[in-house]
Amino acid sequence: MPTFEITTASADDMGTLGEWAHAEGWNPGLGDGHAFFAADPCGFLIGRLDGEPVSSVSVVRYGTCFGFLGFYLTRPSLRGRGYGMRVWRAGMARLSGRTVGLDGVPAQQDNYRRSGFHAAWSNARYEGVVPVGVAPPNGVTLADARTLPFARLTAYDRRFFPEPRDSFLAQWITAPRHTALCAVRDGELVGFAVLRACREASRIGPLHADSPDVAAALVSALAAAAPDTPVAIDVPDVNPPAVRLAEQLALTPSFDTARMYAGPVPEMDRTGMFGITSLELG
Repeated sequence: MPTFEITTASADDMGTLGEWAHAEGWNPGLGDGHAFFAADPCGFLIGRLDGEPVSSVSVVRYGTCFGFLGFYLTRPSLRGRGYGMRVWRAGMARLSGRTVGLDGVPAQQDNYRRSGFHAAWSNARYEGVVPVGVAPPNGVTLADARTLPFARLTAYDRRFFPEPRDSFLAQWITAPRHTALCAVRDGELVGFAVLRACREASRIGPLHADSPDVAAALVSALAAAAPDTPVAIDVPDVNPPAVRLAEQLALTPSFDTARMYAGPVPEMDRTGMFGITSLELG
């Protein structure tokens, strides 16, 4: 009989998860694995059949009260045999007692509801070539996020995320082929965004901003790092100005997910959420 076991992922396994996500059309970043792994090295579970990876789930812990579930995948040829459900149960056990978030594709949302998740909003991935040269509003300057005191950056990010995620952010802003920018007014942060290279459209996330014009300037400046190539932003419909901005930039919706939670919906500054960080880690 074949042997099935669940283990934590190795650093090398993160490459496999990226390939599986790419095969599903999720367009993960080329360097996502290192930053993801740093967020919670024990938060990635692999189901192995006779030693070979066949299913996965990520269950990354943030702080003491929150977790995010992603990378829920089973190799297509082995679906329907329970290998995915077994890693799902192991993952949810790891997050027991916490509010759990996920971004669910339409085909899985009913399954997530049966597991106790409820939809809080929808994310639409908007893609296209962004015009460069959009100036920031008066009094706002853009700066490389790596040059700012890290504590200021994490404090700003905390407005838009349920718990601190310092280890993840430290990797996210410094990873190869990542460009991270902040918007500053009178010495205070009013925006933060990161662009990362992907196999297809480069992804922008997070995209936090105190106003649409600040968000537009950040997107335009990041697009200049990859001129004439498409970018993609996962835009939450819970912030209507973010949707309007994506449309004003002539971006086209291409992919939908639902942000779902098991447990109370966390308090966050939704008015400043113009693009979520990632489908995998929130």
